[in-house]
Amino acid sequence: MHPDISSRRHFLGKMLALAGGSTVPFTLNLAAMGNAAAAGATDYKALVCLFLTGGNDHFNTLLATDSGSWSEYRRLRATTGSGSIALPAVGAVGGVLPIVPNSPQAGRTFALHPSLRPLKELFDDGRVAVLANVGTLVQPTTLAQYKARSVAVPPRLFSHNDQQAMWQSSHTEQAAGAGWGGRLGDIVASANGNAAFTGISTAGNALFLSGRTVRQYQFSGSSTPAIHNLGGALFGAPASANPLSQIVTADSSDPFLKEHAAVTARAISSQATLSGALAGIGAVAAPLPYINPNTGVAAVNPLAVQLQTVARVIASRDALGTKRQVFYVSLAGFDTHDFQAQNQADLLARVAHAMAYFDGAMANLQGADLRKQVTLFTASDFGRTFASNGDGTDHGWGSHHFIMGGAVKGKDIYGSVPVTGIGHDLDVGSGSLLPTTSVDQYGATLASWFGLSASQLTDVFPNIGNFSIRNLGFMG
Repeated sequence: MHPDISSRRHFLGKMLALAGGSTVPFTLNLAAMGNAAAAGATDYKALVCLFLTGGNDHFNTLLATDSGSWSEYRRLRATTGSGSIALPAVGAVGGVLPIVPNSPQAGRTFALHPSLRPLKELFDDGRVAVLANVGTLVQPTTLAQYKARSVAVPPRLFSHNDQQAMWQSSHTEQAAGAGWGGRLGDIVASANGNAAFTGISTAGNALFLSGRTVRQYQFSGSSTPAIHNLGGALFGAPASANPLSQIVTADSSDPFLKEHAAVTARAISSQATLSGALAGIGAVAAPLPYINPNTGVAAVNPLAVQLQTVARVIASRDALGTKRQVFYVSLAGFDTHDFQAQNQADLLARVAHAMAYFDGAMANLQGADLRKQVTLFTASDFGRTFASNGDGTDHGWGSHHFIMGGAVKGKDIYGSVPVTGIGHDLDVGSGSLLPTTSVDQYGATLASWFGLSASQLTDVFPNIGNFSIRNLGFMG
């Protein structure tokens, strides 16, 4: 067992993640009080991590469509029968959607998956950018170095749990203690009137938001439920005589019971504060249903509902006294070993629908346009193999991702899209990509926009010093 797991502090910290509080008094969360990023934060900014759980197939998300690339794509992915994972060409019925980035890549043309039409429109409008071939790296790595094992590479590559942990924390599952979203929150929390609302997850306990001091607040669906029977009549006793609140928050000489009571008290207080703030704002329009591309049937999009919750919390920023917030939302199902053509089409339709909804919500949130102050970015366990396994793909490494917001230098592809096919100098097996950009560089670019200094980036991203470029340039 990892020694930190057995420690009382770590255990209480995990309990507290569920309660939305911190293992230390709020005054100790002001460690960053003197830094410019926090003390000078007079405006509002938010980062929203959209995690595509399972490993999205980026080769069918962003496609090279020039004749040479398309021929190789069809050769490798257009298997016979119903198991083919190749998409129709530009101009065909249901074909891929062409995009024209501001910075051309010589001899290449590109398109998006047919389910991503709302995202194409955002790209064309300049509010979405693509980051090509990003993945978990310890340091810059060539294919020869990878094969020779002559440089450090992320341990347990192609493992869901470990690579999710690497993406979210820069450490494997066994060693991860705090995520980079949580470490970022530790630094900026002193800008907020209540540190409990610095990091918020709508998708359960997220390693990404686990901090060293500040802990994530977790939503249950779209609500902030209180502890049952805390203030009403209980076992025949009237509400005025209900002893439950006193019992669960009572002081004790036992250190464990004392800390448990403090955690519970903070959870009760945080729930009341957030519920009151949400009740005091105007309505945030609910997302319209999305259309399942396989069936043509309209349905509720759970990812869009998560982003509606994020929008409601952002709308409550003044009541909560927040200036800097980090959010985590997720959509599962991207481990498409089988039935990829149908499953990914539906998943990407949900992603595009939810992102377009959120862009619209930020465009007019209680009469204010917050798109320049809120940036959403995608992440995933890893990419997938270029080679088809019959009707799906297997675990890969590097992948392409989207960044959305008014501060994004959109309508562009950052980094080079690798050669289409198998056997090139970035192929680590079956067309799986060796990343050319690290998650640390990706995160550091977002964190710089958020207000962190160069020294703070080193604290949040432990491998960033191994890379000569810290800012990839996709943020204004």
